[in-house]
Amino acid sequence: MTKSTLKVVGWQEWAIFPEINYERIKMKVDTGAKTSCLHAFKIEPFTQEGKPWIKVWLHPQQDSHREVVCNFAVFDRRNVKDSGGHVTQRYVIKTPVVIGQQQFDIELTLTARDNMQFRMLLGRRALDGRYLVDSSASFLLGK
Repeated sequence: MTKSTLKVVGWQEWAIFPEINYERIKMKVDTGAKTSCLHAFKIEPFTQEGKPWIKVWLHPQQDSHREVVCNFAVFDRRNVKDSGGHVTQRYVIKTPVVIGQQQFDIELTLTARDNMQFRMLLGRRALDGRYLVDSSASFLLGK
């Protein structure tokens, strides 16, 4: 896509996850983050058919204690540096996401974001070739 055909997103948008009960999660568009990140307050690894999987507990909405539990194949484990410069190893999953009218597979690192304003960060890898960011706008792709 050329720059003129890319969709424009605001600094905050909504994401829908078909494999997570079609949960709608408010996300911050974060051009400083390479990989996207999703809040998971509990993760339990297990093996299924000889491959690594994880059971993940989520609070998809910011001011709610409603829990969603899902199982995902482990896509990867990566060292990730947070905004404070601390490096932690995180599980990475790959799952479909719908943002505006586009659906695509997204890589998400999983970490506890209880004290953060957003349950999800949309990083540069997901933005690349799909979106331009208007940092003065919000919810340009609708709710």
